[in-house]
Amino acid sequence: MTYFKIYKTPKQFDDMVMISDGKVLTGLYFQNSKDSKKHGKDLTEKQLPIFRQTADWLDCYFAGKPNKKLPEYKVTNLTPFRQLVIDEMLKIPFGKTVSYGDIAKEIACKKGIAKMSAQAVGGAVGSNPICLIIPCHRVVGTDGSLTGYGGGIENKKELLKLESKSSKKC
Repeated sequence: MTYFKIYKTPKQFDDMVMISDGKVLTGLYFQNSKDSKKHGKDLTEKQLPIFRQTADWLDCYFAGKPNKKLPEYKVTNLTPFRQLVIDEMLKIPFGKTVSYGDIAKEIACKKGIAKMSAQAVGGAVGSNPICLIIPCHRVVGTDGSLTGYGGGIENKKELLKLESKSSKKC
């Protein structure tokens, strides 16, 4: 069975949907976003300890005080390439951004190859089912443009604005 709980965000953001298999977080996305199509329709609303932990983490995040202790999560159907991209996204500090091309260069270096497609990186970034915790919103175009974001460009703008103003830890 798959469970969900709605998290009420500050007013400038869409509310978020937390998804769990009953033990760990398996999805986190903005309500009514393109990302909502990634998760099944047969969800049961339930309060779970993982939702409380995730809500506590989100409270800190939206207060501008990132908490390094992440809620336990699991990404399913993970290919080795997607894992590499997630590993790179997890390195992006709060309040900073990197480009798809930067991630592609880093992965190419790790794999010992001359070049990696930034477009392929974009596809892997776009498949992230756990936004904010795996910070796909911090990945931007080479020129710094806010290109595609499954959670909606307005949410991405507001997330980056929130992060640029904050630096305290929870």
